[in-house]
Amino acid sequence: MIRPLLSRHWKSLLGAAVLGAVACSPTIASAAGAGGGALPWDAPLTTLMKDLTGPFAFTISLLAFVVAGVVLIFGGEVSEFIRRLLYVVMVSAMLVSVTNVANALGITGALV
Repeated sequence: MIRPLLSRHWKSLLGAAVLGAVACSPTIASAAGAGGGALPWDAPLTTLMKDLTGPFAFTISLLAFVVAGVVLIFGGEVSEFIRRLLYVVMVSAMLVSVTNVANALGITGALV
């Protein structure tokens, strides 16, 4: 029973065995964690991150959150589209401001 299985699928089993051996090889595993040079999109992404987490972005997000909340509370009859747009503004304001709040509380992410 095992003999016909091996004769039909020996290439697949051999490929899986080689792939497993290569994946578990310590020299390849250590080379994978060595890192490399800077990637071309590292600098623009770092600039964007600093722009979205600075004090100016925190102030703008706080104001946007307050204005959106006031419009939702005292806006009267607001259409469904505007209400959903205000929800999006409030969520994006929270996402921008949560970084500064976490830093103020001493919560930091992983240091690489």
